[in-house]
Amino acid sequence: MCPDYGGNDDFKDHIETCFGAVRRELEYSEDDILVFLLQCAEQLPHKIPLYGTLVGLLNLENEDFVTKVVENTQANLQAALDSGNCDRIRVLMRFLTGLMCSKVLQPSSLVVLFETLLSSAATTVDDDKGNPSWQARADFYITCILSCLPWGGGELVEQVPEEIERVMAGIQAYMSIRRHVSDTGFSVFEDIDESNEPDNEKDFLEDLWSRIQDLSNNGWKLDSVPRPHLSFEAQLVAGKSHDFGPISCPDQSDPPTALSGIAFGRQKHEAESKYPQRIRRLNIFPSSKYEDVQPIDRFVVEEYLLDVMLFLNGCRKECASYMVGLPVSFRYEYLMAETIFSQLLLLPQPPFKPMYYTLVIIDLCKSLPGAFPAVVAGAVRALFDKIADLDMECRTRLILWFSHHLSNFQFIWPWEEWAHVLDLPKWAPQRVFVQEILEREVRLSYWDKIKQSIESAPVLEELLPPKGTPNFKYSSEDGDKTEHALSSELIGMVKGRLSAREIVSWVDNSVLAIHGLDIALSVVVQTLLNIGSKSFTHLITVLERYGQVISRICSDQDKQVMLISEVSLFWKNNAQMTAIAIDRMMGYRLISNLAIVRWVFSPSNVNQFHISDRPWEILRNAVNKTYNRISDLRKEMSSLKKSVLSAEESASKARAELSAAESKLTLMDGEPVLGENPVRMKRLKSQADKANEEELSVRESLEAKEALFAQAVDEIEALFISLYKKFSNVLVEPLRDAYKDGMLRRTDAADEMPIDDEDSSAMELDKENEKSKKSHSNGDRSGNDYTVGEKEQWCSSTLGYVKAFTRQYASEIWPHVEKLDAEVLTKDVHPLFLKAFYSGLRRPTSDLV
Repeated sequence: MCPDYGGNDDFKDHIETCFGAVRRELEYSEDDILVFLLQCAEQLPHKIPLYGTLVGLLNLENEDFVTKVVENTQANLQAALDSGNCDRIRVLMRFLTGLMCSKVLQPSSLVVLFETLLSSAATTVDDDKGNPSWQARADFYITCILSCLPWGGGELVEQVPEEIERVMAGIQAYMSIRRHVSDTGFSVFEDIDESNEPDNEKDFLEDLWSRIQDLSNNGWKLDSVPRPHLSFEAQLVAGKSHDFGPISCPDQSDPPTALSGIAFGRQKHEAESKYPQRIRRLNIFPSSKYEDVQPIDRFVVEEYLLDVMLFLNGCRKECASYMVGLPVSFRYEYLMAETIFSQLLLLPQPPFKPMYYTLVIIDLCKSLPGAFPAVVAGAVRALFDKIADLDMECRTRLILWFSHHLSNFQFIWPWEEWAHVLDLPKWAPQRVFVQEILEREVRLSYWDKIKQSIESAPVLEELLPPKGTPNFKYSSEDGDKTEHALSSELIGMVKGRLSAREIVSWVDNSVLAIHGLDIALSVVVQTLLNIGSKSFTHLITVLERYGQVISRICSDQDKQVMLISEVSLFWKNNAQMTAIAIDRMMGYRLISNLAIVRWVFSPSNVNQFHISDRPWEILRNAVNKTYNRISDLRKEMSSLKKSVLSAEESASKARAELSAAESKLTLMDGEPVLGENPVRMKRLKSQADKANEEELSVRESLEAKEALFAQAVDEIEALFISLYKKFSNVLVEPLRDAYKDGMLRRTDAADEMPIDDEDSSAMELDKENEKSKKSHSNGDRSGNDYTVGEKEQWCSSTLGYVKAFTRQYASEIWPHVEKLDAEVLTKDVHPLFLKAFYSGLRRPTSDLV
């Protein structure tokens, strides 16, 4: 353990104590100990060298027990390979390496395991024999082999040098035939307008292979892997080394006879979803912070940290405690912060909910109060400096995390450091970042508290959102007296607890028929929202009780767009309540997702794409709700299919028992006589009938879910087509103006920006801060000037969201790619829009129209 974190590295005493306790109980609780020991090795993998040594000592006294350990590990590994459980495969292979170091496992058996995985990987990427679209699985197998070597490479070289050299040569051969994996579309920092992909950089496997080669050249010496078995080496050599049973890799999916670009892309996406890259390093701190850490030690510590976060994800305090107690002799708080942020910002999705990383960071700040808070602050500052190049999805996650983090520390931050953002134009990413942080903080607290928290930089009050009070049209009698009277009458009806049907009748006869749709919609929506404005619970109650009234007025998509506009107007001072109200209305089917898409891409919202998260939050909610619905239906169908199989089995068994009983019927004087007990026959017949009914019922439920699923598939296809058509329409003219030959064109920041949209002819520009600016694709600041013009920033932000939406919902988009190609991604769309879409899918650029 790192002494600076209050730990010690006296492993020998711990192992001897544990060995004594296990040896005493082994005779009485062998099965329980076996299960518990394997669970510990799998769920605390950073302690594998200790568990390997413990098993080695047990091997000296109870070979039969250790034989069971090896056999169970072999069975678990085979099951993990068959199911594609990446974490279990990787950890069990490390455990086997630890057993080999402790003389429990034959080194040649471990080499055979390596060669089995290597052979499968090499076959997969072979163009003739395999299916290169599944390279992600092949790369994962090679990663598993390489990641074992820091824990046992030195022992393998010492004991079976020729065999491990053969494995290394095989890996080198694999590296020469596999395809380089580009991070385009999945990189935290990426410029959408780069003309060339950065393929010259090493991908993760190439980087790991380089680190292992350096480790080999350095005599397999590293500081991050403890060697407790060396303290017991004289004893361990007397133990029996066990053989490891054969394992097999799952058969590769057969490639299509003619692998089209779309078929290749679909299979590649499926493979990358099942075998995802575990980490993408951020490198947000200067290299001087790691000058004493070898490249391979960095990899090992990352593995430790990721494993702890994985297996202790339900125990935040224990997770933080283990993270500061790794078996490492050097300080690693900077590496710890980078690893956590790399997971928080991992694309397309972090392994766990962002809230988990928030809690872990908070607990680490409390565990290492003298070191970690300053490191976290340094990470925030580093990311803030690079915010213009940060992926839009990552920018949103960073805003949500940081605002929540500050809420746990009294919203204390040296805001004066960021006061300069007020000198930047309203579209500058740093200014927008601070604005969105403050808006989210207000949601987590209240307006006056957040104003007080920025006292060190009072100028930032300009970026605070308005106080979130409702904007009720009829709060006074200054407006239209007729509408005010109608609103008052409706309030009276609600207070009088009239039913929704009675109010619908009043709306039809006294409002719609006399005053028309616009007034009816405004009066009803404004009034009901005002009644429900006291709290979220009030809103839900109003929508549940009187949603039918709103549904009667807003019966088609055009009227639903008007409804959303009315909601936005009522809550114009409160972005959170706007999003909640629209989301709830969609949940109650008062608003369709297509209506939300239309509203988001209306001129007033398009103008805000680069300066506010408000329209994007509403769009994210709508797409996510549609996506979740189809995901839930898919899970329900899977469960029902299992129920159908179970019901079929039960019904078949019941029918067989009844048939067997009926076969014993005999004839006497030409009449059938029961050969079985009549009561039993009656019971068997009842059971068979009941089983048949249950089978029929489950089948009908499955058919109903399948019908709903088919409807949901059509719905999400229509959503994606509408969404990308809107994106394409609003981007075509601005991209033509702002970009030339795929690169950012240098223009004045105040140039007008036409938007080609069915509802829009031009985009209003912020005329403030019209200084002499030159545009650069990197978004550098010079002094207090942001050097990217508004048109360019709008295009960059919008393209970033195209990529983000495509990447997040790629699993549901791939089945509809042909239709999207035919209806949206035609030769008329701008190449940069295509590139953003393709990079979100990680679709080969050779498919570009």
